[in-house]
Amino acid sequence: MRFEIRTETEPDFRAVEELTREAFWNLNTPGCEEHYLAHILRTHADFLPELDFVAVHGAEIIGNIMYTRSRVEDVPTVTFGPLSVLPVYQGQGVGSALVRHTLPLCREMGFRAVIIYGNPAYYGRFGFRAARDFDICTADNMYAAALQVLELYPGALDGVHGRFFESDAFETDVRAAEAFDKDFPRREKRETPTQRDFQKIAAMREPRGRK
Repeated sequence: MRFEIRTETEPDFRAVEELTREAFWNLNTPGCEEHYLAHILRTHADFLPELDFVAVHGAEIIGNIMYTRSRVEDVPTVTFGPLSVLPVYQGQGVGSALVRHTLPLCREMGFRAVIIYGNPAYYGRFGFRAARDFDICTADNMYAAALQVLELYPGALDGVHGRFFESDAFETDVRAAEAFDKDFPRREKRETPTQRDFQKIAAMREPRGRK
């Protein structure tokens, strides 16, 4: 399948929110809030518009990646998410292409590392490693299996360790998200096996410093 990657523009906003909803609906939780997150990120101080890209197949927007500023203690890093691909196009390299397109740009912008919460089985293909390998933990001082780190050049995080802080944009207002979702076609919220997998990975945490 052929597709192009380009910067997201304002006319793309609604289509990106719709595809994000399709990509995440019932995936990690019943329903989803990721389309609301995409909506509010664009006006947040931590949002990086230079790293906001869409994948386009013909006239259809089929994927999107967004980045925000984050940090390990006082060291600036970046975090991507949502990373969204329409379900019908998943497994065809769209998400991988969006990640691989943006990583060199992160390095060119002077960032040392990309840090995300995600499934290690998926993100390991890009070179992400467990944050624990770098002695990097969550904001509440826990090692988390879902916390993944990619150095953007060798030794980028030498001497860097401690707590990771993502943008407060990810602390979404549940009621605001529900109100936003009412402007989309109604869909059934239900439990799925992928939610159990997500909860299992999210629960893999232990206090920093435990041997």
